[in-house]
Amino acid sequence: MIDMQEFARRLSTLGAGAFTSDDVVDLAIAADVRISADLEVDAPIAQCLLDQISPTPTVTGAQITASQWPPPASSRAAAPSVSFSSPGP
Repeated sequence: MIDMQEFARRLSTLGAGAFTSDDVVDLAIAADVRISADLEVDAPIAQCLLDQISPTPTVTGAQITASQWPPPASSRAAAPSVSFSSPGP
């Protein structure tokens, strides 16, 4: 869990613009989620808030509230490799 200011800071690093604690409160109102300045944001609440942002951020509520930020880059390829072979004559 992270506090509201940290949530706003992490949102700002996603490139969707600068977010403040007031912006987080606005997202909470839009999501019909009760939130206050001293409330910790957990993964389910973070997901509800992220769902209010358009375009949708590329992170999940669990990722943005994780202790490690930013999330580690995936070491996997974007798509599995494909090889084609001929069945022969």
